[in-house]
Amino acid sequence: MSNTQAPIWRRWGQFRHSVIGELLSSPPAKRQLQQAIQRLSQKIYQHPIDEDRKFTLGASTIERWYYKAKTADDPVAVLGRRPRSDAGIRWSMPGALLDALKAQYQTYPRWTVQLHYDNLKVVVQQKPELGKLPSYKTVLRCMRDNGWWKSREPAQPAPGQVQAARHLENREVRGYEISFLHGLWHLDFHHAKVRILDASGNWLQPMVLAILDDHSRICCHLQFYLVETAECLVHGLAQAFMKRGLPRVLMTDNGSAMLAEETRQGLARLGIDHKTTLPYSPYQNGKQEVFWGQLEGRLLELVRKHKNLKLSFLNQAAQAWVEQDYHRSLNREINSTPLDRLLNGKSVARNVPESESLRLAFTFCDFLLSFWWQRRFPKLMHLHFRHYSGRQHPHQSTRIPGW
Repeated sequence: MSNTQAPIWRRWGQFRHSVIGELLSSPPAKRQLQQAIQRLSQKIYQHPIDEDRKFTLGASTIERWYYKAKTADDPVAVLGRRPRSDAGIRWSMPGALLDALKAQYQTYPRWTVQLHYDNLKVVVQQKPELGKLPSYKTVLRCMRDNGWWKSREPAQPAPGQVQAARHLENREVRGYEISFLHGLWHLDFHHAKVRILDASGNWLQPMVLAILDDHSRICCHLQFYLVETAECLVHGLAQAFMKRGLPRVLMTDNGSAMLAEETRQGLARLGIDHKTTLPYSPYQNGKQEVFWGQLEGRLLELVRKHKNLKLSFLNQAAQAWVEQDYHRSLNREINSTPLDRLLNGKSVARNVPESESLRLAFTFCDFLLSFWWQRRFPKLMHLHFRHYSGRQHPHQSTRIPGW
């Protein structure tokens, strides 16, 4: 039997015997034992179980092993770790106590295991007929075996949160990935955990907009804003379109900026299918959530100590981080860098129209602008404009080309 196949207690015994072996085979001279033990304590030893771990031993530990094995007939067995007397035995809870724990979990699913155990201790004191209280480890193992995990549902959930929690419990959640570049984009806003200084001297918490390609994980555009509005979203989308082209599908959550009429109508006019996640279900946009962790852990940690941090500097640092670090770092999920996937993948992106047409696609307009659009782009006549009277964003001009 090889050493890796031996029981753990024997492997520990063989290791300890190898440490003090020279003291047993060549006993030190009188009054030289402590010097020999001190010399052994200064060595670095390989862990007998974990091959990647090395450690040192104290002189008192080596001395204890020496006197323990000095007169033993089988020093390896004496030095080995003694197995527990209940090893291999799986302790179970009495049926009545298990029913009490089940009822307690169904009433308070948000409690931790420790809180369940503390309250179960009180129940046993009040009702001794339930049986002897087992250890915490037994209660923990019992709850895991029965699938009694701590619920993440809020204490006072909204109706949509209750529906989302039930959907998550009753349905299997699987990962997915589009097979082609720019077949699906993910878009989301995030509260950046950093404060910036505006022109008036006020400290603000910025919002960051990120647009990711599902297949390559490439960041099509990343930009910090002061607020989350439809205007900021359209601005960021236009930047992403200019960089990477028009995607086939865009997935967002159900934020007000994502569901704004100009956003939805603009995407429809550009032939982009707009999909939204289920309410209170951020896991459906999981790739975006993973990206936020990288953004907070790398980019924002680098600039957090910067004095008088401003929005312009933060956006410059964001572009440098995305292009030079994120796009060139290995993504373990796809076993490649986003940049390599972008260069070697097959794209289904479409050509982006000119900037004027792109701006008008997200504009509230009246009948004249609708007529101009149909005259300029006859192939898009099936995409009609809804008629709004006088509503327009301040960042969009009132000029109608050709009139």
